Amino acid sequence: MFLRGKTALVTGSTSGIGLAIARALAAEGAAVTLNGFGDRDSIARLQDELGARYSSADLTRPDEIEAMIAEAGAIDILVNNAGTQHVAPVDELPPDKWDLIIALNLSAAFHTIRLALPAMKARGWGRIVNTASAHSLVASPNKAAYVAAKHGIAGLTKTVALECATRGVTVNCISPGYVWTSLVENQIPDTMKARGLTREQVMNEVLLAAQPTKKFVTVDQVAAFTLFLCRDEAASITGANLSMDGGWTAA
Repeated sequence: MFLRGKTALVTGSTSGIGLAIARALAAEGAAVTLNGFGDRDSIARLQDELGARYSSADLTRPDEIEAMIAEAGAIDILVNNAGTQHVAPVDELPPDKWDLIIALNLSAAFHTIRLALPAMKARGWGRIVNTASAHSLVASPNKAAYVAAKHGIAGLTKTVALECATRGVTVNCISPGYVWTSLVENQIPDTMKARGLTREQVMNEVLLAAQPTKKFVTVDQVAAFTLFLCRDEAASITGANLSMDGGWTAA
């Protein structure tokens, strides 16, 4: 258990990618704080399973982020994973959806990083992993806010990595292609409507069409990659945008 004695905060970790990452960190001995929405009984079961703390902080509210970080204490490993999506042409994208996506997918990471980083610098060790997306590297129609936020995450990652390069803190982002999660599944109806396609056409002609492997990335694969970035062997990997997209961005 190479993370015994380390503390970790994983945002958006009550399901999907975040939960898989939290499980992987806890399995290696990290004391994990979960964050996200969900049924309280289900979250309580996750806490019991992982021996984890839980914060219900709304990450669109900076004051709640500050309270979450204060309660979590000195954080060794920060995983910014929380996110949301809305699919629509830019001239039909509701401004409130733009604001929500930017706040949750990008601004929340800024706030968690700025609040967690001083303690990492003071201890001379830290790991920050941001869940980006293939959309941090390429664009798709009808996803203006999401693409803008994920490009922003990539830039934020690089900048913070440079700022703390001599302080024992690494900062990276993982850019998966389509991972089979509720976030992706929930995109399907909107994409069907926006493009006039059936569910099967969205699956085969929109989602997996982008990935030469024709396979979804799994949450466990992303979790394993995150875990590796926390190892000492990954200490020289910083400022990287690490594609994990079945070849999507290779072309």
